Amino acid sequence: MAEFNITDTVDITDVVCPVTFVKAKVALEELDDGDILSIRMNDGEPVQNVPRSIKEEGHQILKLIHNADGTYNLIVRKVEE
Repeated sequence: MAEFNITDTVDITDVVCPVTFVKAKVALEELDDGDILSIRMNDGEPVQNVPRSIKEEGHQILKLIHNADGTYNLIVRKVEE
């Protein structure tokens, strides 16, 4: 993850859909335009739904990283509307 200057991180591995997206959205709302958020999430529904929902909100998906422990890190740049 060194190629990105990550502004903040949020871990949503302890919640289930649709709360996963809600927590990610709240974390993004607290950032400034252009800031980068790393979202740690579980495989399954979160990996399928959270990136799609964030993209629909207009933010930029930079990378999805598969971690050795079975979780993923979604790297997102906040884009103001």
